[in-house]
Amino acid sequence: MKIIVLVENNTLMDNFYKGEPGLSILIEDEEKKILLDTGYSGVFLDNALWMGYDLLDLDYIVLSHSHFDHTWGLNRLISYYVNKKAAGIKLTIPEIITHPSTFNKRTIKKFDDISPILTEQKLRSYFSVTLTKKEYFITDDLVYLGYIERNNSFEAQNPIGKVIVDGKEVDDYVKEDSALAYNTKDGLIIITGCSHAGICNIVERAKSIFNQSKVLDIIGGFHLMNPDNKQLEMTIDYLKRLKPIHIHPCHCTDFQSRAEINKIINIPEIGVGYTLTF
Repeated sequence: MKIIVLVENNTLMDNFYKGEPGLSILIEDEEKKILLDTGYSGVFLDNALWMGYDLLDLDYIVLSHSHFDHTWGLNRLISYYVNKKAAGIKLTIPEIITHPSTFNKRTIKKFDDISPILTEQKLRSYFSVTLTKKEYFITDDLVYLGYIERNNSFEAQNPIGKVIVDGKEVDDYVKEDSALAYNTKDGLIIITGCSHAGICNIVERAKSIFNQSKVLDIIGGFHLMNPDNKQLEMTIDYLKRLKPIHIHPCHCTDFQSRAEINKIINIPEIGVGYTLTF
């Protein structure tokens, strides 16, 4: 399996790609191509092309959750597909996989709308769309985790803005947040978007699906943005007990959190173009 970071907050020295506060990761496995999230502006497509990936043969697009820094790039991808099709260029129409509440309208203090710019109905006119709360196997070893139970007392405790549910505005705990997990003989590889459900909750969900206790790697956003002392301390304690072989926190993981995690396990610098091969 190969993992390529197409969009991230950071860009690496001497890799002249575009960065933005968002995330998009390309995964290649068993002749399947899976795109996890699409960033905010569509620069993931520019970066992919510069790296030699045209994304015309994607099999799946997984949306980890609803927020615009992970979903608004879909608009750019549709434009790309429409133009290629009009030029007579062959392309594969990928299947979108996400939670049923991904398309509910969401707001936060600074922004009137942080939900996907395209509605579910609009996306269905371009893609096949699978909405599921259950785990969804993409290959025998790669799974979309579906709904993540929030079983600990230190993660996902505070709402992020508001969400419209059944016509009513309620606190938004980003219950649609999910991730991918890949099972290898050496342990699980967890690939996250933002981990609003809690990175520890996500890992536990992956372990339960595969009945696997070992973790080879975790890559993606950990949603540790100025966390309180309890959350950071309990997360680090969990990672100490988990003993993953590698770890690659990025995107919504602030410097202080990475610095503290780095005390127990080495964290390499992550940015656009960073590639992992397993």
